[in-house]
Amino acid sequence: MDKFPITKNGEKKLRKELDNLTNVERPKIIEAISVAREHGDLKENAEYHAAREQQSFVEGRIKDIKLKLSNAEIVDPQKITSNKVVFSAKVELYDFEKESELIYSIVGDDEADIKEGLISINSPIARSLIGKEKGDVVTVGTPSGEKEFEILEIFYG
Repeated sequence: MDKFPITKNGEKKLRKELDNLTNVERPKIIEAISVAREHGDLKENAEYHAAREQQSFVEGRIKDIKLKLSNAEIVDPQKITSNKVVFSAKVELYDFEKESELIYSIVGDDEADIKEGLISINSPIARSLIGKEKGDVVTVGTPSGEKEFEILEIFYG
């Protein structure tokens, strides 16, 4: 499997989620299953089935996070010296359509949160920005049509 990029903050968030799932959620679910078993017939025990379903979800997520962390390439934006947009860059853009400025940070898929200005490296905007420099105008194909942005500034760190 190929390595996939993740920022240091993204790695910390995944490790924190893994710790919570392993040390908090998993024991709660085990206790809930134990209590539900005490109620008797498991075939018609909704509490038992709900707890088992939750256990399946949590175990799947734990496995998923461990796999992602083992295949992650952690990128420290403070160590990047580039005048081009690359993974982990914070990019200030001018949106010609809305006549406004906006800032996006290019992060891994698991870190993306558009409300926080974090866009996935695989998003159309990020793919259009990668390799470009300050002053470049990029056209991004979106479901609602093409949009144009000018790169005003690129930050790292």
